Amino acid sequence: MGLISFAFPHSNGADPRFMADHELDLEERLSAWPLDDERLPAEKIISSDTKVSAQRSNGVRSDFHFNGETPNEAGFEGIVGHSSSLRQVLRLIETVATGDSTVLLLGETGTGKELIARAIHNRSRRKDRNLVKLNCAAIPTGLLESELFGHERGAFTGAIAQKVGRVELADRGSLFLDEIGDIPLELQPKLLRVLQEREFERLGSTRTTKVDVRVVAATHRDLEGMVAAKQFRSDLYYRLNVFPITIPPLRERPEDIPLLVRHFVQQAAEKMNKSIDRIPSEIVEALTEYPWPGNIRELENVIERAVILSPGAVLRVPIRDLRTRIAAGNNHDRTQTLEEVERTHILTTLKETRWILSGPRGAATRLGLNRATLYFRMKKLGIVRPGTEPPSNEGNSRTERVSEQEIL
Repeated sequence: MGLISFAFPHSNGADPRFMADHELDLEERLSAWPLDDERLPAEKIISSDTKVSAQRSNGVRSDFHFNGETPNEAGFEGIVGHSSSLRQVLRLIETVATGDSTVLLLGETGTGKELIARAIHNRSRRKDRNLVKLNCAAIPTGLLESELFGHERGAFTGAIAQKVGRVELADRGSLFLDEIGDIPLELQPKLLRVLQEREFERLGSTRTTKVDVRVVAATHRDLEGMVAAKQFRSDLYYRLNVFPITIPPLRERPEDIPLLVRHFVQQAAEKMNKSIDRIPSEIVEALTEYPWPGNIRELENVIERAVILSPGAVLRVPIRDLRTRIAAGNNHDRTQTLEEVERTHILTTLKETRWILSGPRGAATRLGLNRATLYFRMKKLGIVRPGTEPPSNEGNSRTERVSEQEIL
């Protein structure tokens, strides 16, 4: 079976369905995909003399041959792909990076928010200074203030020495606050002060410290919903939401999956000192069809596991597991009716209260209903205490023969 040399086009990209009908031998460094001919200057586009040729394989599906380097998007190290949604994100990075405006990265877990934050920093005037990172969800609440703002010696039990916080370390550089939605309410005014006044005090100190820091925040949470629920300060949200960038989930950019697969295969093979140079076409198809709820992070982990398990030069991925996950996800994603949700919630509460309806610890109190209303809803939804169901020959209606005595 002959091989062909193929370079992805600059503008339209490669359709994974078209790719599945070919055998690709990528021996040279491919040219990068420009985001937009008018937005990116010519010197930022990596040039290549790679020739483009394609030949049909008589209708027989062929495997991928991955040789050479995987191109990153023009000037964006570590960001792989050429889908229109990704290009839009990178255009926004180009627009905002040169200033000092606060950027809020929105997107599901595993979509690469840290890579986007690094790209913003590397294209800014602060690129020669520190990019300081902090995951707000990974630090216990009692220690987060010290991590952010630092502390003086003796500020609290165990503070045996002075500590410089992340905000101060990022002075004249950039501060990336991941999972900003998890920062406690009591710390939010202090962070707001940093954004507004560019100043703070260390824990246990009365001296005000001035800082010049550019904040890039990220979250997978719905901050607007949290503001409405009084779980996040509205003034801090508006300060963070100066320039929001929404990062698309992987399922919305399936044309990027073959390139990401190639990228992660090369990374994992190099780390494990293995040689993987071919991927069966059915595996690429299965990886492209899978919805990837864990996004790029999940794909990377699946590929690393596949490289570990592959005995030779051909990548072996347990696609049966992926198909099982797809089927399970389709069943799980069936939307429940309002009646089903209500019935489940009432049943759960009844079990927790051991089927006691009234009283301060009863189900009615927990559900915010009076006893008569709860009893009526139980009758309508056919909720009967286990062991008190009517005999099957006396009727099949699930709402019959239910009394207060049976429930109590």
